[in-house]
Amino acid sequence: MLTGRQVGLRARHEDDIPVLRTELFDDVANAARADSKPWRPVSPGSKDPRLVVDDKEQGRVPFSVVELEGGTLAGIAALWGIDTHNRSAHIGLGLLPSCRGRGYGTDVVAVLCHYGFVVRGLHRLQIETLSDNTPMLRAAERNGFVREGVLRSSAWVMGEFLDAVLLGVLAEEWKPGSRG
Repeated sequence: MLTGRQVGLRARHEDDIPVLRTELFDDVANAARADSKPWRPVSPGSKDPRLVVDDKEQGRVPFSVVELEGGTLAGIAALWGIDTHNRSAHIGLGLLPSCRGRGYGTDVVAVLCHYGFVVRGLHRLQIETLSDNTPMLRAAERNGFVREGVLRSSAWVMGEFLDAVLLGVLAEEWKPGSRG
């Protein structure tokens, strides 16, 4: 398990899937903001590609987020779009509603940066998020990410177009353990 100050990132367990499906993906408004694809219901027991881990897929590394104190499931995180030639990847995360507002997002981003830069030897990490996602913007910037651009009206979310913000950090810019 990879650990931060408050959370750990571990492999996805089978018993995580029903909780994550119910608390993250069955919530239409939340799921519509977190995914670039339209929301659709997924039958219980089906192999939901957002949650089921394919250990052979090299371009995505999914984690379950757990609280260090007690080991309670707190959400999901991933390094995705891993490009081994250009040594870059994207960061994504989703916290259960009960775990938001506790600083876990900043900690998850820090642990994913450690994994990407130290463990995987990547050169660049980036995050794309909706422009009104203040917690994610704050978590990224506290970990050294710089706003690189705005993708105007690029996300269709619940009946309206929203701007997305692109943030990036390079390995030489990232400082382990630093927080704003």
